[in-house]
Amino acid sequence: MNRLIIILGPTASGKTRLAVKLACQLGAEIISADSRQVFRDMNIGTGKDLSEYIIDGHKIPFHLIDIKEAGEKYNVNEFKEDFFKVFNKLNSEGTLPILCGGTGMYIHSLLQNQVYTSIPNDEDLRIKICSLDIEKLRTKLASYPVEFTKHADLSSHKRLIRAIEVAEFLLNNDLPVVDTPIIRPLVIGLNPGLTLRRFNIIARLEARIQDGLIDEVEGLVAKGLSREMLDYYGLEYRFVGAYLRGEYSIAELKERLSTAICQFAKRQMTFFRKMEKDGVKINWFDLDLDDNELYDNTLQLAERSFLV
Repeated sequence: MNRLIIILGPTASGKTRLAVKLACQLGAEIISADSRQVFRDMNIGTGKDLSEYIIDGHKIPFHLIDIKEAGEKYNVNEFKEDFFKVFNKLNSEGTLPILCGGTGMYIHSLLQNQVYTSIPNDEDLRIKICSLDIEKLRTKLASYPVEFTKHADLSSHKRLIRAIEVAEFLLNNDLPVVDTPIIRPLVIGLNPGLTLRRFNIIARLEARIQDGLIDEVEGLVAKGLSREMLDYYGLEYRFVGAYLRGEYSIAELKERLSTAICQFAKRQMTFFRKMEKDGVKINWFDLDLDDNELYDNTLQLAERSFLV
């Protein structure tokens, strides 16, 4: 038991399409590992594509989509709690879960059982140290006991702030112990080449604008979402918000946003490679296969791994 298929990859790589086909064949249900699809009324910008969950007239059950209101926030610890509720239920029923998404931090937190994700944000501390540059943050982090900092990622301003936040918490509090089941994962990674990745991103962005992305963001603004919250919800909402404020023309919006999404996809791949360095085995599939070949090959891998 505790089997889990994980399908990950950069944005616009066809993860949901593959997950739905596998779920239909295997009698599985899908758990979303997308940090933004949890929010209601944010469909186009987050790429929910709920019609993809219907195959040959059969609706594939999915979880952790549309569970929060637009205007709220969501973090990795909440995701872990929500995931294990669904995961335990499906396992108790004998149903195979398929975790599908591109939020590497969420996926990695499950496989590495990163207990620090349960440590809450300290907004007062963040305000005090957010203006410090990277070197000063590194110096401050070094002032804490090494047992609180030895796993810290020193590569970015944001991660250093989180590392200091964790160290400060551990200095004054005991870490809560959370008992979670051991997962038996099969991780499938979709890896489009750079040219295909860029083509898919640009084509999908154009389609989303045609489908009403700008209207969706206008609706969120009309409901009272601030500029800060639009920025929090990611690139599509940040850039379209700027367009609505008159900062870009429509041509500039498309150009700048497509470039930003391509850069984001590159960061996703970098994170997945980091997961591999941390010991996560990812079975990569290049997307030079057509959809049927990809489905056949991944299904065979799943059957060889633990479904026989």
